[in-house]
Amino acid sequence: MIRNKTILIAGASSGIGRQVALLLSQHNNRLIISARRLAELDSLRAEIINNGSQALVVVCDALSAEQAKNCVQTSVAEFNTIDIALLNIGDGPAFNMANVTVAEIENNTQLNYSTQVNFLVPLIAQMKLQGFGLIAHTNSLAGFLGLPMQGPYSAAKAAGRILMDTCRIELKPFGLKFVSLYPGFVATDRVQSDGIPAPFEISEVAAAKHIIYAIEKEKSDYAFPFVTASLVRLARVLPKALTNKILAKLITNKY
Repeated sequence: MIRNKTILIAGASSGIGRQVALLLSQHNNRLIISARRLAELDSLRAEIINNGSQALVVVCDALSAEQAKNCVQTSVAEFNTIDIALLNIGDGPAFNMANVTVAEIENNTQLNYSTQVNFLVPLIAQMKLQGFGLIAHTNSLAGFLGLPMQGPYSAAKAAGRILMDTCRIELKPFGLKFVSLYPGFVATDRVQSDGIPAPFEISEVAAAKHIIYAIEKEKSDYAFPFVTASLVRLARVLPKALTNKILAKLITNKY
């Protein structure tokens, strides 16, 4: 059980991040909750305190490297160290590469990759000074395949996956650990009307429990739920032509 820890959650105002914060708040942790929306963070803070944990609200746009750095510095100023950081930022709107624009791809890359980098660099610097720390990143099973309608998102998540792999090797001598999380389809408010098929979808709470388990056990790579993760593993070893044929069927008539 994760208890009595200082934990920064970037992307905590809603969805999976919010549920992770609520679950962790039941075990006397010190939580730094960060996102762009102050009202949602204040509401979450009240619930965390009611559950018996401490909470620090830091309004931050993860697209800004300066704001991400300030979030880390503010956290350390309040609690001295950061034991665990969960980078739970990203979005995956549907794009068809037949008509997507350069600007749309660049914006999606910034949202799903640059946000990760903006937090990683100051967190690494701080945790190197501490001599310890764990950084977890909510990636996606889409980061293993070029999914239809999700090309830019899949590409950005693949980049984030490789970056974490490198961090895991290079920063081990400094006492840092890295956890890459690969959820399948999760029933968040954001994806309810995106029109993309979501087989074996799980709830936000179920996803949050998976994430906390992976962090507690310090899993380097953790994919869930089991059925979806297994199908992705299978797709990666099948002949490419067969995989592409199967994935092509995911495109709905509206596209």
